[in-house]
Amino acid sequence: MTDSELKLLIKQTETLELNAEEKSKAKGSFIDLPSGFTHYEMKGSGEAVVLCHGYATPYYIYDKIFEKLVAEGYKVIRYDLLGRGLSERTNAVYDPAFFAKQLDELTKALLGDEKFYLFGTSMGGSITTAFCKLYPGRVKKLVLLAPAGMDTFIPPFYMKLATIPLIGKLIFAIVAKKSLLTKCASELKYSVDEKDYYMRSFAESSKYKGFIRCTLSSLKNTILNTSETVKGYIAVNEQKLPLLVIWGTEDKTMPYYQHKRLLEVCPDVELVTFEGSGHIFLFDEGDRTNEIILPFLKK
Repeated sequence: MTDSELKLLIKQTETLELNAEEKSKAKGSFIDLPSGFTHYEMKGSGEAVVLCHGYATPYYIYDKIFEKLVAEGYKVIRYDLLGRGLSERTNAVYDPAFFAKQLDELTKALLGDEKFYLFGTSMGGSITTAFCKLYPGRVKKLVLLAPAGMDTFIPPFYMKLATIPLIGKLIFAIVAKKSLLTKCASELKYSVDEKDYYMRSFAESSKYKGFIRCTLSSLKNTILNTSETVKGYIAVNEQKLPLLVIWGTEDKTMPYYQHKRLLEVCPDVELVTFEGSGHIFLFDEGDRTNEIILPFLKK
């Protein structure tokens, strides 16, 4: 990607309204839920699998997982969290309960009472465990990929800045407009030839107004709210829900040291360590990830 294209993509951040005309151009489907209209894709047949993405990158982060699961005979749903992707930028507190409510509404609308396998990556770990806590009995097995939510997480300085009253919002708005896009693919290590696709796809969703407001709320109320998010993991353990966690040792976004706390909270977890992998290995190393996921679902 040239410097001029990158500058143009950054300049386009939050310039458009996510209206009916824009939605008509999109791939995938939309559904009106009580919590807000949601962009999703459902494909395949068989047992249901639901894929929940993380903090800012929309559902395309699951490209390689999604297609493989469909090919293996699963009915797979991936969706954009409210406030990012092509889902509604609602005025709300973007905490785990809010996201769990969206997930509950979506799965009931598309699957009825059918139980399903649930995946969460990064902040999706906090969301999916909250869902299991608030809506028990819906999930067959839980798969988490480099998950957020541990109360041992030490936030970097830039995250702390965002929490400063009044001025934090201003700082975040200035910094995030550029940094979220320029750093979204920074942990790609093996799929660098796909970096441009990854960044362009990210920019496609960040151009709609409300993105910065919603990601800031998610940072303050979910990512940094670890005293609350860890309760979801405790609930998963108490429910004895089969849990697989994959984590990369070179993760710079949700560092690997948190796995020690995970083992304390969820001692029965099946923890798989990817030596040398970064935060977005599910996209960066799709085949390697699928080799671990599929046997867990089938056994």
